[in-house]
Amino acid sequence: MAAAAILRRGLRTAATAARAPATRARWARPLATTPATLSPGEDLGSFDYGFSKDRIEKGNVSGAAENRGFTYLLMGANKFIYASAVRIGALKFIATMSATKDVLALASAEFDVSAVEEGQTITVKWRGKPVFIRHRTPDEIASSEAVSLDELRDPETDASRVESSEWLVVMGICTHLGCVPIANAGDYGGWFCPCHGSHYDVSGRIRKGPAPLNLEIPPYKFTGDANLLVG
Repeated sequence: MAAAAILRRGLRTAATAARAPATRARWARPLATTPATLSPGEDLGSFDYGFSKDRIEKGNVSGAAENRGFTYLLMGANKFIYASAVRIGALKFIATMSATKDVLALASAEFDVSAVEEGQTITVKWRGKPVFIRHRTPDEIASSEAVSLDELRDPETDASRVESSEWLVVMGICTHLGCVPIANAGDYGGWFCPCHGSHYDVSGRIRKGPAPLNLEIPPYKFTGDANLLVG
């Protein structure tokens, strides 16, 4: 009995081994096939059909020929809006850099000098700074014109510093350290800066002391016989 059981088991194993290659052959598929051996439409042997199932045809997307014009129009409109926003922002930024109305109002100032007598100096304010207006006498004009340029630290003729020889208009700020000089004082009868001892003549030119330059001439003009516009 034992021998018969062993014999039957051996025959069953041999039969199973004989059928196995056929089963494997029926279900096995090639792992790879070279492109040269494929025919058009031939299956590569993959059970993953996700690529074919989820693939979107080119004719169905928004970039198709019938929708391309609308897409270009929308993109162009967006770019136009962005460019307009940048332009408005740039203009507003530039506008913030311009002078305000109160500053522009102080850009020029007009003064009536009809009451200023010969030999007298008045001080007015322009852009927050003092301006000296001197009504010069004939002797002061003659002495200023007679000064040689060789005597001057900052050579300037008297005629180049005045629009009308009777009137001298200069900034009331010392060119040394920005102090305000005293009118009708100093060794030359013009202005004297008590801070460090700078002397200016009646043409506003530096004659003595540490100041390196003459008193500055602001932009001005006469709009009438006695009206002076500074700025």
